[in-house]
Amino acid sequence: MSARFPKLDPRITAARPDLADVALKGRVEAARFVEGRWLQVREECLDLRGQPNPESGLLTQALYGEAFCVFEDEEGWAWGQLRGDGYVGYLSANGLRAPGLAPTHKVCVPRTFGYPIANIKAPVVKALPMGARIAVTDMQGAFARNDDHLFIIKEHLAPIDAKVPDFVSCAERFLHVPYLWGGKTALGLDCSGLIQIGLDQAGLAAPRDSDMLARMAAQELSLEVDCTGLQRGDLVFWKGHIGVMQDAHRLLHANGHAMMVTSEPLVQARARTLANGGGDITALRRLPG
Repeated sequence: MSARFPKLDPRITAARPDLADVALKGRVEAARFVEGRWLQVREECLDLRGQPNPESGLLTQALYGEAFCVFEDEEGWAWGQLRGDGYVGYLSANGLRAPGLAPTHKVCVPRTFGYPIANIKAPVVKALPMGARIAVTDMQGAFARNDDHLFIIKEHLAPIDAKVPDFVSCAERFLHVPYLWGGKTALGLDCSGLIQIGLDQAGLAAPRDSDMLARMAAQELSLEVDCTGLQRGDLVFWKGHIGVMQDAHRLLHANGHAMMVTSEPLVQARARTLANGGGDITALRRLPG
């Protein structure tokens, strides 16, 4: 990056030395600038990777119904940017489709099924994760049908603008789910993915990574020696890690120590992290409201 341009976060900046979003012209250097085209995730979820290679590390996951702006489509890989949290990377081009109707609902349970007909005995077509975006076209009994001709249990959906009063309750539904770096579903998720999913159900658009979440507009709390003064919903940060308080004492977090989402006393997690060389808590944040 040239010194004449301020450094932008590459995670959320659609720019490479050879290609960049036309909206970034004048802010980054690139051989050419293009206008992206919006597509939509049609698979249950797609892995977003740093390179067009299935062996490249997982950055995050794009969920069914999410919008993705494609700047390049080459050899089965689409390079672009997610509309939701702005993350940039490569997706399987086969997992994208032309945009359908605007989403009207979102999946509000850890996982639900999409059937080809309104019958729970029918073969499952897709297993949709919490946060998947759904464009409901009509209701048939206990089912909602979407524009992709999937029938989904309507009680497993919430209006797109619905806001649960307690985002922690959504995160708690993933207790014991395996830890997966970059994961965002009930099959596996990481620390920031767990928090982002919960906040989404509360109607809060949250960034993807723990350092980004630490910079969210929120009240900064002081760290007491005995970890007192906290309440449900407070966010706890270490370098490269985040968890959420379930009450004044217990921490919920997806962690590499247990390789799953666990609930444990904060003092225990803090002591273990210090003993393992992971450092002390770096920040405590309380979200508004």
